[in-house]
Amino acid sequence: MQRPPYVDPATGRQYDTSNASVEGWLTKQSMWLKDWRRRYFILKGSKLFFARGEFSAPHGMIDLSTCMTVKSAELKAGKKNAIEVSTKEQTFYMFADTEKEKDEWIGAIGKSIVQSSGTFTKDDGKEDDDASDDGSEAPEGYR
Repeated sequence: MQRPPYVDPATGRQYDTSNASVEGWLTKQSMWLKDWRRRYFILKGSKLFFARGEFSAPHGMIDLSTCMTVKSAELKAGKKNAIEVSTKEQTFYMFADTEKEKDEWIGAIGKSIVQSSGTFTKDDGKEDDDASDDGSEAPEGYR
């Protein structure tokens, strides 16, 4: 069974979420009501998607290329195994079921942040302008 793509509501751009580097369940704090909801997270390239179920279309995305930090956040979130992911605009809180899962997510998200930053280069020192590692299609005229 394949998961439908994430469709960015602002741009209409579709993101394929198959072949993710990491995926699994985390409990995320909602932005407005601040209640905690269990979500299925999909990390692919520089994007962290979340959905209501493993095969549901993702309804949210965190662009890790705009992320400033990922860190442990038990005290701030008031939850065991909590993670904080911060962009300039928003701070997201989520928690894992175990400390091992929390550490794995922090490591994977941190790696994605570094790889999507301008300071990371591939072995040859050049980025492939035609390839996109986030599953999105290049806009017309950029292919």
